[in-house]
Amino acid sequence: MATAERSASSPVTAADVEHAVRLALTTLRGAGARDWSVKAGSLEWDCWETVEHLADDLFSYAVQLSPANPPLDTHVPFAWGRKRPGGPANAVFADREAGTAGLLDVLDASGGLLTAIVRTTPPTVRAHHVFGAADPEGFAAMGIVEILVHTHDVAEGLGLEWTPPADLCDRVLARLFPDAPSDTGRWPTLLWVTGRAELPGRPRLTTWRWYGTPRVGDE
Repeated sequence: MATAERSASSPVTAADVEHAVRLALTTLRGAGARDWSVKAGSLEWDCWETVEHLADDLFSYAVQLSPANPPLDTHVPFAWGRKRPGGPANAVFADREAGTAGLLDVLDASGGLLTAIVRTTPPTVRAHHVFGAADPEGFAAMGIVEILVHTHDVAEGLGLEWTPPADLCDRVLARLFPDAPSDTGRWPTLLWVTGRAELPGRPRLTTWRWYGTPRVGDE
């Protein structure tokens, strides 16, 4: 059984972000002409909105790291807005007339931005996030968590199969969730720490967070 114990040989990388995006797109492109207006799993958003939110997350992480001197106390001030009351607050939206193929192109583009920024930003750089100022590896891990769990939400709504690789789940658990159980399956554990499932003997979480600040020894 893989554990959540961090090892120096297993950082989260830009290649991991790229891989997660490719896996998500392959799954979501298998939805065909299904109804993307249905709720995404346990979320209050529909499947279209959830993919827009995911694209916005990846874009936001990329631009947070992008300035020559990233802010440490606030977000880069892109304007956010909602398409409807209760919908996600995004800076990025997809053109509805482009259909779901266009929506997934938006996700692909945002994932490419984060991949490129993580790949080219020095590891000493820090940028603001509400869960702790993070380095490029931290933003890569946060982006991957967003990809894996929101693809789960959408796949659940659309009736698609989605099980990401255990080793990828393990690396983001180790980087962002230091208190995660180490004796349970890596994908079920990631769903548990993000409030989406139970684990044996552990009820579903109603509140959760990750820790993006590099830990001592990772600086």
